[in-house]
Parts: sequence; structure tokens; C-alpha cells
Amino acid sequence: MRTVNAVAAPSATEPLIRTTIERRDVGPKDVLIDIAYSGVCHSDIHTVRGEWGEIQYPQVVGHEIVGTVSEIGSEVTKHKVGDRVGVGCMVNSCGECEYCVRGDEQYCSKGNIQTYGGVDPADGTITQGGYSQAVVVTEDFVLRVPESLDFEKVAPLLCAGITLYSPLHHWKAGPDTKVAIVGLGGLGHMGVKIAAALGAEVTVLSQTTSKKVDSLRFGAKAHYATKEPETFTELANSFDLIINTVSAKVDMGAYLGLLKVDGTLVNVGAPSEPLGVPAFALIPGRRSWAGSMIGGIRETQEMLDFCAEHGIHPETELIGADGINDAYERVLNSDVRYRFVIDAATFA
Repeated sequence: MRTVNAVAAPSATEPLIRTTIERRDVGPKDVLIDIAYSGVCHSDIHTVRGEWGEIQYPQVVGHEIVGTVSEIGSEVTKHKVGDRVGVGCMVNSCGECEYCVRGDEQYCSKGNIQTYGGVDPADGTITQGGYSQAVVVTEDFVLRVPESLDFEKVAPLLCAGITLYSPLHHWKAGPDTKVAIVGLGGLGHMGVKIAAALGAEVTVLSQTTSKKVDSLRFGAKAHYATKEPETFTELANSFDLIINTVSAKVDMGAYLGLLKVDGTLVNVGAPSEPLGVPAFALIPGRRSWAGSMIGGIRETQEMLDFCAEHGIHPETELIGADGINDAYERVLNSDVRYRFVIDAATFA
């Protein structure tokens, strides 16, 4: 066991605090990663504040991790000391069910092991995430970070990037498809960049036009304000695919009305309250409403390589460990463009 510095939530209502945590010894198939940067995801906030269910405290969150391999187990073949690597939302799965076998570990029938808040099968402890100096992960869940990606900016790709790439890839966004991204935040801005790089015609649907300049800079062809009722009239029956990144209750019927016949609306945002869907927003246009979460390890590596090929990086703001609590409040106030990244050197 090794002790590392970290920042943890002591409870659902208290600010995060500096602490130390134990990392397991490196096993035969394990990789020890010295963390360089860790992204801040809205999921971190939902989790530590108990909004997605009870968790065990203290809890170290963070599932957008990049760093350098500092030690490998005796049976590791996929990584070597000195490699630039990343870890996303999962650190293990059963490896045997039909979903794991086909590369969809995120949908493991026995439940994948989350980077934080899960039960580590190696030692039965609660997994602790990336707001820390180092992490030990089985080699199959460690990703290669291409050299051309900016190490300081790449961490959010491990959650925000794959969360948008996976549905865009699954529903075949590309040339001759019209895609709408609902919300231009940490998730949405990655959706615009990736969809545009795939060749789709991209429209941003945001509450106001305050981020229109950014939308167009990221590759969108148009930006509409959803606060304006005429938006839903003008854009009716327009899109092949809509990705909703908003973690709040919205009028699903209105958004479904923007789909063409056979179009699909995919939710990646996860509001804490149920969403209502009127049947007649679906039936007349043979429309579909779906959900999607991250991607498997193979698809996540594909996403990283795609972003490297197309020069896609998240828009980030670098902070230190002492700025995490303030960053949380700014995320809740939509006061970040578009993702916070923690410099792990400040955990020392």
C-alpha cells in the first residue's frame, strides 16, 4: 500500500478537504499512474452531494485522469514506464458478459467498476478517483494518450469527449446528416467539435445566443435560442439526430418535434427528476428517444485517436487543488468555458 495526497468530500454538505488515501500495491496486471491532470465533471458534484444516491465518505472523485506510467506489474504487456496514459469513468468490469466481450464494458451486465464510488474487486475497498497524486488501475482499463494531444487539456476527453463521441458514432453522424446539440457546456462543446469533424451539419440549441460566437468557432453552422418560442416552429422536422446534454428538466415533446421522420433524440445529460415524453411526439414521425453513456475501452481509444487526428481539444481552465470548491460553485452557476482541469502537482 502507498499513501498519496488527495482532495476528498467528507460529507454531502461540507466543502472538499485535503487528505491522504491509500493506493493498493501494484499487482501482476496493474499499472501505477502518477497523475498529471484531473478534470472536473458535473458528475463529480452530483456524486459528492448525494444527488445520485448514497455514497461512502470520505470520497475522492474525478474520472478524467491523465498521467505517466511509473510502475507496471510483471504481466503487463500494453503499457510501459514513461507512457502517457489516461483513465476514464471505469477501472474494471466482469470481462465475461456479452457486452464486455463485444467491447461495451460500460454496459457490463454485472455492472462496471466505476473509477470512484465503486467496489474494487482487487481488494474490496471503495474506489477513489483522480483528485489525487496517483492511481493504480488494471492495464485493460488504461488508455494511450497520443503525443499530439496537449497533456494539460486532454483530461476532459476521458468523460466529456467519449460521452459525446459514442452516440455520434453509434447513430452514424457524418456527411449528409443534420445534428443538433442541446446545451453548450462541458459536454455540448465537445459534441459540436466532434460532430463537425465527423462531417455533420451542426446546430447548437442553447437557452440564449450569448455563446453563438463560440458555437460557430467550434464548427457549428447555426445557433438558436431555445428561450425563443419561434425556434421550435422554425426548426420543426429538421434534424436526423439531437443530443441533449442538459442535466435539467426540459420540454421533451418540443425537442422531439425538431426531429425528422426516423430521427433520434439521445439523452446524455442526467437530470435528477423524471422527464415526461408525450407519445404523440414520437408516434407520427416514427421518432426515437434514447440514452447513452460514455463508451467502451476500445471506443474510447478510438475517440482519443480521432481527436488527435483532427486536432480536437476541450476548452479548459487550469486550477489548483485549493480552487476545487470554488470551481464547483462556478460549474453550478455555468461560469466556466468550458471545463476545469486540476493541476495534480498542487496536491503535494
